[in-house]
Amino acid sequence: MLENEIWGNSIQNWIISILIIVAAIVIVKLITLLSKKVLKPLTDRTKNQLDNIIFYSLEPPVKFAIILLGIWIAIHRLVYPDSFVKVVDNIYRILIVLDITWVFARLFSGLLQVYWGRRSNGQNNKMLPIIKRTILVVVWIIGLVMALSNVGVDISALLGTLGIGGIAFALAAQDTVKNIFGAFTLLTDKPFNIGDTIRFDSIEGTVVDIGIRSTRIMNDDKRIITIPNFKITDSAITNISSEPMRRVVLNLRLTYDTTAEKMNEALKILKALPQKVENVSSSPSNVVALFTEYSDSALGIKYIYYIEKQGDISGVTSNMNMEILDSFNKAGIEFVSPTRTIYLQKDESENETKDNDKASEAKVDSLK
Repeated sequence: MLENEIWGNSIQNWIISILIIVAAIVIVKLITLLSKKVLKPLTDRTKNQLDNIIFYSLEPPVKFAIILLGIWIAIHRLVYPDSFVKVVDNIYRILIVLDITWVFARLFSGLLQVYWGRRSNGQNNKMLPIIKRTILVVVWIIGLVMALSNVGVDISALLGTLGIGGIAFALAAQDTVKNIFGAFTLLTDKPFNIGDTIRFDSIEGTVVDIGIRSTRIMNDDKRIITIPNFKITDSAITNISSEPMRRVVLNLRLTYDTTAEKMNEALKILKALPQKVENVSSSPSNVVALFTEYSDSALGIKYIYYIEKQGDISGVTSNMNMEILDSFNKAGIEFVSPTRTIYLQKDESENETKDNDKASEAKVDSLK
C-alpha cells in the first residue's frame, strides 16, 4: 500500500515529507519554549540591553527559517516537473532574502527603541516613529530589490519605473512631504517645546502638540489653532517662554503744576515699587525711571521694569499699575487729564463797530 503512487510519488514518500514538516513545527515549538523559559530570563538578568535586542531580532526570523527549511527538504525529496521545481526555488530565494531582511529590520528597530528612547526626552520621542518608519521602509526596499535581483528580475528597468512613479507621487504629495520635514526640523532644532508660548506672524498662543503634519496652538481665547508644520518653519518664531524676563515700558504723564520736588518724589516712588510687588525684578539695573520730556500738555516720565519668568504677566502688570496709582495718590502727585483749553480774543474792529452803533442810536434819540 505504501508503494502506491500519488502524483508520481509513493505514499511512503508523502508521509515522510509530511513528517519532516511536522518535525520542523515541533522544533519551532521547542525553541519557543526554550526561549520563554531559559533564554529570555537569561537576557533579562544582564544589564546590557544589546543581548535583549539580538534575541528580539533573531527569534521570529529563525523560527520562520526552520519552517522554510523543513518545507524545502520535504518538497525536494519528492518528484515534480522541472518547471514547478524552478518556481519553488525562486520563491525560496525570495523568502530567504526577505527573512534576512526581517532580521535587520528588527535589529534596527530594537536599537532605535532602546538607545534613542533612553537618551531622548519626551518631545524627542515623537521623532522615533518617523525615523523608525523611514529606516524600516529603506531596509525593506533594499531587501525586496535584492530578493528580486536574486531571481533574475531586471532591477534597472524596475528602478526606472519606480523613479517615474516616485516623481509623480512626490509632486502630488509635496505639501505632505514638506510638513513631515517641517516636523523633523521642529523636533531637531527645537525652537520651542510643548507648553511654550510662542508668537509668529499674527498668531500667539501655547503649543499643545507637535505632530507629523501639523502643530496645534491654544490661543488666549482657549481655541485650538492647527497650523501646517512647513508654515511654522518658514516663519520667524518668537519663543516668549524662553525669555528670562518680560520688559514692561510705561509712559506716565504728570500735570504741569508738578514741582521739581514732586517730580523727584515720583521718580523715587517708581524705583522703589519693584520691592513691593511680587515677581518683579528689584535689581537696580532692571528698574529705570526718567523724567524724559515736556509735551504740549504734560510732563513725561518713562518707567521700565522687568517681570520675572515665573510671574504671571497680566497679574503682575495689574499689581504694578495698582501700586503706581495708590502711591501717587498718597503723595499728591496728579496725572494729567485729557483736557483742552481754548482762549478767545475779540478783534478791535468789532469793538469800534459796536461803539459807532451806540453813538448813532444816541443821536437818533436826541432828535426825537
